Amino acid sequence: MDKALIVTGGSRGIGAATAIRAARAGWRVCVNYNSHPEDADAVVAAIRGAGGRAIAAKADMANEAEIVAMFKRCDGELGALGGLVNNAGFLGGESLVADFDAAAMRRLWDVNVVSYFICAREAANRMAKSRGGEGGAIVNLSSMSADSGGMARRVHYASTNGARATFTYGLAKELGPEGIRVNGIMPGVIDTHFNDDFDNEGRNRRLAPLIPVGRVGTGEDIAQAVVWLLSREAGFVNGAVLRVNGGQF
Repeated sequence: MDKALIVTGGSRGIGAATAIRAARAGWRVCVNYNSHPEDADAVVAAIRGAGGRAIAAKADMANEAEIVAMFKRCDGELGALGGLVNNAGFLGGESLVADFDAAAMRRLWDVNVVSYFICAREAANRMAKSRGGEGGAIVNLSSMSADSGGMARRVHYASTNGARATFTYGLAKELGPEGIRVNGIMPGVIDTHFNDDFDNEGRNRRLAPLIPVGRVGTGEDIAQAVVWLLSREAGFVNGAVLRVNGGQF
């Protein structure tokens, strides 16, 4: 696949694993980051060290102008866009709904949901056949919390993942005729930096026995599914949201 791919939140965890695996599959990868430049640089170095092409591009997913600039930079440095992985997001802390903070919630939705729309808009304007593109693929990361409502004190986060899944279903219908497939992934319990503020290691030990396959997932587990959905091998898969969760429901 000799096309450019943008991976938002690509400096660590699932995003980093996806960027590296996608590069091995032949994608030219734009590794987006916001607050971890050294990690993004390490991902780019790993890709280049294996003979691939990659750049690191800073863009705050709550800032539309920075997102647009990132896409333009990718155009100039990596060429025609063929794929997008909407992965960036954050938990937004833990809070009871009774202690709801509207300002914090707006920031959470800007990063976790509105950025997905903005990135999809920019990708569609480049890849849609009616706009001169050659088609492509989009993969949206969500979470099993979209189905379950999430853990205690994380309803706000779970609600954004529900929106991500719904967005995937609708966008697949809109962009399918344009040659752009849109699919999603709902990861289960994954060992990444995402939960470091909430005792990630303790959480992993506590939850692993509850997962039918007997372990928590890794970024690589999710990356394999994402890169397959981006590939021509998944050419008849559109509007699917895969639950990559080790069998835990």
